[in-house]
Amino acid sequence: MSEPVLTASALRKTYLSGDRRIEVLSCVDMTVLAGESVSIRGESGSGKSTLLNLLAALDAPDSGEVFWDGKPSIGTEVRGTYLGMVFQSFYLIPELDALQNVLMARRMVGRVGSAEKARAKELLAKVGLVERAHHLPSQLSGGERQRVAVARALMNSPQLILADEPTGNLDEKTGDAVIELLLGLCAETKTALILVTHNAAHAAKTNRKTLLHEGKLHDVV
Repeated sequence: MSEPVLTASALRKTYLSGDRRIEVLSCVDMTVLAGESVSIRGESGSGKSTLLNLLAALDAPDSGEVFWDGKPSIGTEVRGTYLGMVFQSFYLIPELDALQNVLMARRMVGRVGSAEKARAKELLAKVGLVERAHHLPSQLSGGERQRVAVARALMNSPQLILADEPTGNLDEKTGDAVIELLLGLCAETKTALILVTHNAAHAAKTNRKTLLHEGKLHDVV
């Protein structure tokens, strides 16, 4: 049986709105196994992005714990190599070409040499963009920019990729292609994936489906 790459236990998160305290997440538990893909759906404002930020240790829960590979994520220095992230808005650096944007994931955690450059080019080939390696983001379509973001997320061979509405800025056909690419590459590399999406068809393609409703995470059969 595969080992967990991520475990969340009893996560709670509240926010203040004026003098009101709003509970967004209430006692959320989650386990993701190595190589597993899990989707999270929920209504707008249900706390999906909040949950993803807690799982990525980009924000701290009011209570509860998150573990990466059995170790507490809080204060960790390994985020850049343990996690890859894909966002709705791409977050490519506009002054850097596609190849350098992919390499930026490596520059954030260490040295970039010939082996790293070769890997970045290999990843761009896998996402169908090797011939666009030296194009700036402004010269790429939305779908191409998200393909660069997928390659960047895989650059450091992470154990887990967190994808937050990765097709939100794409048309239906392009979004479908990006999801197929993301799921295919994660399966090929045995990388676990948590996919936050509002799209039921995209969620249905993951190994396990969950729904975030009224602050709790429910498995969907």
